[in-house]
Amino acid sequence: MPHTKEKIQDSVEPADEHVVVAGSSVDATSVVAPRRARTHGKATISAYMAIAASAFGLISDGYHNNLMTMTNIVFKKLYPSDYTSNISTRVTNALLVGEIIGQITVGILCDRIGRKAGLVMTTLLITIGAILCTVAHGAHGSAQGLFWFMTIARGSRRRVPCIFDECDDEAVVHQRGAGPFYIIDDPSFIQEPDLTVFIMVTDFPISAGGPLAVTIFLIVLSAAGEDHLNTVWRVCFGIGIVFPLAVFYFRMRMVTSKLYREGAIRHHVPYKLAIKRYWKTLIGTAGTYFLYAFIDYPNGIFSASIISSVIKDGDIKKTAEWQLLLGAIALPVGALLCNPLGRRYTMMLGFGGYVIFGLIIGCGYDRIINIVPLLIVLYGLMVFMSNMGPGNITLLASAEYASTFQ
Repeated sequence: MPHTKEKIQDSVEPADEHVVVAGSSVDATSVVAPRRARTHGKATISAYMAIAASAFGLISDGYHNNLMTMTNIVFKKLYPSDYTSNISTRVTNALLVGEIIGQITVGILCDRIGRKAGLVMTTLLITIGAILCTVAHGAHGSAQGLFWFMTIARGSRRRVPCIFDECDDEAVVHQRGAGPFYIIDDPSFIQEPDLTVFIMVTDFPISAGGPLAVTIFLIVLSAAGEDHLNTVWRVCFGIGIVFPLAVFYFRMRMVTSKLYREGAIRHHVPYKLAIKRYWKTLIGTAGTYFLYAFIDYPNGIFSASIISSVIKDGDIKKTAEWQLLLGAIALPVGALLCNPLGRRYTMMLGFGGYVIFGLIIGCGYDRIINIVPLLIVLYGLMVFMSNMGPGNITLLASAEYASTFQ
């Protein structure tokens, strides 16, 4: 059994302050304390590696989700007659279909084999998908072949479903007066986690991937020029390969959490029993996440298309600049409210604010579209409310209810 030696060493406690070794009295503290200090140091470093791996994985997810926002605009410029709305929807939604399939298949893989294998496999698929998108090309220069290539390449990507549970298992807590954030990897020391910290390493990287993607797009566009749009979108997808590759480095240096090692069921997983006992919780968390994703993903993916439609001549650079402002406004800094308000009221505030701003935009759309800055601000506040409430709390609630410790 792996970790048997470690468990035995951790369970050994000295019977007295001194132990006799070869006829001499040795202070037990001087022997055990350095060993425990080294073990704690390795566990702390491993936990930080877990957070870094999660952050880069989720930034990659947000980057590729939002990169297609500007790529849709580029394809409409390059292929005005071929890139119809149906094809745009197909290419864009291929990523979501791949994520749905990936969450189910990789989730089962994590149960059967382990989170490390699941994370490595999904990261490999994300890397391959990004490479395929970068080199996508239709046979004999066919535009339809290019779009099908992009559809398959984006559909091959998989979201990493074990990231949130791994973060939750590490039980990130803030020790006041003790310096940095400490990651406690021992059930006997688990405290109420700092919700802000958890959200800032899960939902925030996903949301930050949007402004990052648009920023890189603007830099590449400025360097290559609008006469080389084919180069622009390929370079942007190529840069996206870096983020999943970084996950490999951090994942190889982290150890699966102690909670998972001791509590995971890898054989004869009782799925029926879990559904029977926790079906209400599953419906609540999954239903809330579905409602959030149903309204948030379309608004995020097609936001650049909406902005381009209200800008004169649909200028790509101006569209990207307004898209960057919208993404910056939408960042979930509302995570700071989770600790003082609590999960329930933060989610209610987010859903309520989303409804209010959505009604304002919908009721006054004919007038608002003539004032682009006002549209961007209201649109950004609407997305901000969705990220602040359901965006933050659904990830947190899912990780808490589905974590190893629960």
